[in-house]
Amino acid sequence: MLDSPMTASPDRENNFDLLRLVFASSVFFWHLYLLSQAPALEIFSQLFSASLAVKGFFVISGYLVMMSWENSSSLREYAEKRARRIYPAYAAVVLACAVAGVFVTALPLAEYFDARVLRYLAANLVFLNFLAPTLPGVFEGQSYTEVNGALWTLKIEVMYYAFVPVLAWMLARFGRWRVMVVLYMLAVVYSAVMGELHARTGAGFWLQLQRQLPGQLGYFLVGVALYFARDRLRGRWGALVAAALVMLVLIRASADPVITVLLEPLALGVVVVFAATAIPHLGNFARYGDFSYGVYIIHFPVVQGLVASGMFAANPWTAFWTSLALVAALSVLCWHAVERPFLRRRSHYRLAENRGATET
Repeated sequence: MLDSPMTASPDRENNFDLLRLVFASSVFFWHLYLLSQAPALEIFSQLFSASLAVKGFFVISGYLVMMSWENSSSLREYAEKRARRIYPAYAAVVLACAVAGVFVTALPLAEYFDARVLRYLAANLVFLNFLAPTLPGVFEGQSYTEVNGALWTLKIEVMYYAFVPVLAWMLARFGRWRVMVVLYMLAVVYSAVMGELHARTGAGFWLQLQRQLPGQLGYFLVGVALYFARDRLRGRWGALVAAALVMLVLIRASADPVITVLLEPLALGVVVVFAATAIPHLGNFARYGDFSYGVYIIHFPVVQGLVASGMFAANPWTAFWTSLALVAALSVLCWHAVERPFLRRRSHYRLAENRGATET
């Protein structure tokens, strides 16, 4: 996620804000069916892919976080920008879920506030949500009992942030493209090995490891690589995008897991960055604020709460529109009450708001 101004005017007019909102919404819509299991909403699982959306986020992070690093005057400034952008809203949602659990739990109030709530807060506030994904008596009996299953990717984002200064040093010390290729292939080998272990044993544990780092590093690295190559690529995207589309067709046709882990980060990365930087600017989608982060970290507990209320079982489409309204309203509130106040004045999003005011 970017929170510093882009340096060159062509880079300012991009579609990153729109893509982030599209990806966040895709994850939201996909989770609607996954969590509710309402047959009427099965179409969302066919139209949207949370996996591809998350991988698209990782590509964007590679491009923009490396840009943020290069636009920072020091490690301290870089770390401060990253913390200001990601942590306040994250912590607010974790705390809000713990409090809201009082109204959802099947336990008496006196039994709700025990060591499990403290464990939930301690683990989730430091991005280790997998250690304590549930709250006492909350969402028990549902298909998924996690309070906010979307937060697993934030751990990976934070690891990307921490890795970028190390990556920048490695690129300068050992050569940019040599390091990028070696790291990419190591990520491919890791992911392929985890996939093979899952195929042999049937244990979901290996799939869980596959979707962690370094299994997801390839998408981030492709974003970084395309950021470095941005000037060379202007006006020369045609053959690269065509090759990427052929790769995606090949991946889908073959269904070979090794081909997927080898080619998908490259193909998806090219398509995502092309859509963000090379197609005509589709509008200043951050002029009223960046709501994509709020949509992403808020939607899961909202849908879970409505499932617990029985609304999805009674009327899936009423539940859909209710969840849409709640997520939109809470995302706007989160932006204005939590996210925006912590951003620096020269944050990309504040500048985008200013540009919107000027355009108006």
